[in-house]
Amino acid sequence: MPGSVPREQAERDLVRQCHAGLPLPDLWGRVLRSLRRIVPVDAAFVATADPATLLFTGAHAEEPLAGASARFLENEFSGADVNRFAALATARRHVSTLDLATRGDRVASPRYGEIMRPLGLGDELRAALVAGTECWGYLCLHRADGGRGFTAAELELVARIGPHVAAGIRDATVRAAPRPGPQRPGVLVVSDDLALVASTPEAEALAEVLDGGPGELPLAVQALVAALLAAERGRGPSPLGSTVRTRTGEWVRLSASRLTGPVGGVVSVVLDPSRPASGAVARLAAHALTAREREIAVLVLRGRSTREISAALFLSPHTVQDHLKSVFDKTGVRSRRELVGLLLAGPGG
Repeated sequence: MPGSVPREQAERDLVRQCHAGLPLPDLWGRVLRSLRRIVPVDAAFVATADPATLLFTGAHAEEPLAGASARFLENEFSGADVNRFAALATARRHVSTLDLATRGDRVASPRYGEIMRPLGLGDELRAALVAGTECWGYLCLHRADGGRGFTAAELELVARIGPHVAAGIRDATVRAAPRPGPQRPGVLVVSDDLALVASTPEAEALAEVLDGGPGELPLAVQALVAALLAAERGRGPSPLGSTVRTRTGEWVRLSASRLTGPVGGVVSVVLDPSRPASGAVARLAAHALTAREREIAVLVLRGRSTREISAALFLSPHTVQDHLKSVFDKTGVRSRRELVGLLLAGPGG
């Protein structure tokens, strides 16, 4: 129960859990248990995100949220509601509440009127979990309707712990040693209402090591399709895809496109585990590189010389070398060859 231990001690315990090197399922459980010792929560949702695209890559949702994931995704990509996760990820402040964003007028939010109120939910506290400049996940806490909303002190607490939770997600995502998993690309065919229409055996195997059960769509796939549908309706940019870590520690690249022809109203999603550098951008982000340093590291990965990088980025060769030295320092390597080996081999490689 909140208040059963001193708040300062409970917060310290929560932060310690974030830096204990826990795998994601254990991290989620311990963070939510520790958080509930400080903040009353009636339902919670936690998710991982691709730092490059800000799309969901996996999630844990408590009831009654789990059964409404498709409606929450549609709302997230509608572009017409407050506190969307991707907006919080790029905002100056990464946390907010529904009551704060609507000035206490909850019915101004379609998410509240169409999804949350029918589920008996009232105020919600949302946070983009950002470590450095990279968003690694999202947190959403709900209160039952009719009760009090989240306080300013609770909002500040979540703002303080958010970067620590993000670091825990980052470390669990990036450093987990890979185990052998499916190696051939697969295809899922998904309807516009986010239902699975057809799949290849390879895709089914990959979906199961993401977070989907037999016949279920992983959240990463649902989010990518929802983003594509929003783009088709003019509500956002067309998604470039996302990179997801499986439960077996492999990296899978997801891409989606509209199928045309006699079969209408369906989207093809390709799940490709075959490219060894699929997780390179995420691994770079885990070392707290700046945007410019990541650009240079990716070009090194592609075999570009200092002169070629200089021309591509309109930088002097001396500036390129300065950035590259910083990349070496942050990643703990001493040469281009070691950097490429680190990124391509990945954790445990």
